[in-house]
Amino acid sequence: MARPSKSTDVLNEEKRSHRTKGEMEQRKEAEQELMTGHTLRERAEVKNNPVAHKEFLRINALLKKIGKNDALYEQIINRYCQLTAECDEMEKKKISFFQAQEELKEEYKDKGAKALSPSAYYKLVVAMQNNILALDKQIQAKRKMMFDIEKECAMTISAAMRSIPKTTKKQENPLLAALREKETS
Repeated sequence: MARPSKSTDVLNEEKRSHRTKGEMEQRKEAEQELMTGHTLRERAEVKNNPVAHKEFLRINALLKKIGKNDALYEQIINRYCQLTAECDEMEKKKISFFQAQEELKEEYKDKGAKALSPSAYYKLVVAMQNNILALDKQIQAKRKMMFDIEKECAMTISAAMRSIPKTTKKQENPLLAALREKETS
């Protein structure tokens, strides 16, 4: 897959490009047309969740650095932050299930058959493992959604850069234009 075009800011920073000043001006104008001019806003549900809020602030700062904290990406970024918080919450639940399972093993070792019969103990262990697997499936589904958002967001920005024409509009040769004017007059 071809690498996306570099922005005019990057090209100016590198100070080496085969593009003419006219091409650079045209690219800069096209880049500006792709932006709405409004910055990202955090939705209330993201602001109220500490994990999602922290992720939003981190991503917003990164997008601001590259000049892409545009309102056009607002819904995607807010949804991504919510998914991050949900994954974090599920990971904590998964850890608590693991800890409960370990505590159950210790209790069974200490008290033995007095507390639970072996069949009841193993049914409880299997139920806990099924809960862990169910949580893990949910986490994986959310991670896939996050990955899809990450890809789409990056592709959207890359696609925006690719949609900028690389060459300037063909300008007519002034000498030919002057000759044509003489012929018509």
